[in-house]
Formats: sequence, C-alpha cells, structure tokens
Amino acid sequence: MLDLYTALRNRLRPSMVAAHDALPGRIGAMQISNRHFVLGAPLLPPYPPELATLTVAMGCFWGVEKLYWQTQGVYTTMVGYTAGFTPNPTYEEVCSGQTGHTEAVRVVFDPKQVTLEALLEAFWENHDPTQGMRQGNDIGTQYRSGLYFTDPDQAQIMEATRDHYQARLSEQGLGEISTEICAAGDFYYAEDYHQQYLAKNPDGYCGHGGTGVCYLSR
Repeated sequence: MLDLYTALRNRLRPSMVAAHDALPGRIGAMQISNRHFVLGAPLLPPYPPELATLTVAMGCFWGVEKLYWQTQGVYTTMVGYTAGFTPNPTYEEVCSGQTGHTEAVRVVFDPKQVTLEALLEAFWENHDPTQGMRQGNDIGTQYRSGLYFTDPDQAQIMEATRDHYQARLSEQGLGEISTEICAAGDFYYAEDYHQQYLAKNPDGYCGHGGTGVCYLSR
C-alpha cells in the first residue's frame, strides 16, 4: 500500500498506481437508488435489449453525465469508477490516486435514435483529450480521458473517431491525444449523491470544457 508521501506526490505529479500497490477495496457494491433523477429510467441493469452501452471518461463526471442525459436518444446515464484495480472503491479512495480508476459515465442509448459516432463527437468536443492525467485544474489519474469498448465494432469506431479528431487538432497546432481506448472492465457505481449531481445541485461545479476545435469542419 502506498505511504502518505507517495500519495501526495502522485496527486501533484500523477502517475498510475501499480496493481500490487492499489487499495484492497471491499466485496460489497455501492448501494444506490435505481431511478434516474432526471430521466426516471433505471440506473441498474438489465436494460431493454435493443439498447447499447457506451462508457466514457472526460474528467469530473458530474458535467459529463449532464451532457449525455440531455442528449436525444439516451435512455439512462450513471456515474462510477472504471479502469482501475480496487474493487468497489469509494470516491475518497479514487481521489487518493491509489485505486487506478478514472471517473466515468456509462451511457445507455438507443442506436436507432442516436448513433455511437454522434455520442463520440460530443466526447471529443467537450473535453481536452490531450492533457494526460488531468482536465484543466483537476489533476489526478481519476481525471484522465478514456473510452471503453464493449465489442470490436465499438473499438474500431472509437479509434477511427480519435484519428479523425487528432487530424483536426493537428490542423490547429494542438498536441497529441492521450485518451486511453481499451476494453470495458468492471464499472463500479459512484455514491448515490454523485448520481445526476448537477440536477440535484444546479449551481454545482462543472469543470469540463473542450479545446474549441470542432469535430467536423463548420
């Protein structure tokens, strides 16, 4: 387990914790309400079989979730932790940098109403995917950019949109995309008060913003 000095250092100069150094976590899952505060849909599966799932990480998950619950064709959204090592982590543990997780949003959507490409266009435009382990003043491994695919088709589309947006960024003299694209693993629900946070707290913090570069030429 990491000592206090190492934990503080990682918060100032964040780097991924090694699996053998991660916090042990716990067996029990986070208990949350099963009703979306805005959409009224369930947060927990199973979902209708015709729907698809996308998991994204774009920095602080409060604003990201709001972006997607406002999108036409989205059935439900939820915030949680993914791509780390610690089972069933708490928010405080994730923020310590000792779990390896990133703050993530799971989006359940109807592909007949909104395409995966459209959801990914919103992903690229609404944060800065070149910043590594941070988004603006939010610094830490939990704020890294990520896309987590459920099948090879999703992976191919994610990679194609990344390459397209990289070309758009390069045209503007901006840097290399640091977004991780990998298979979706365990998604641990965040605490109930984080779910749909900006609907419950309309004046709450919303730190996400884009590079100003449009995904498509406009």
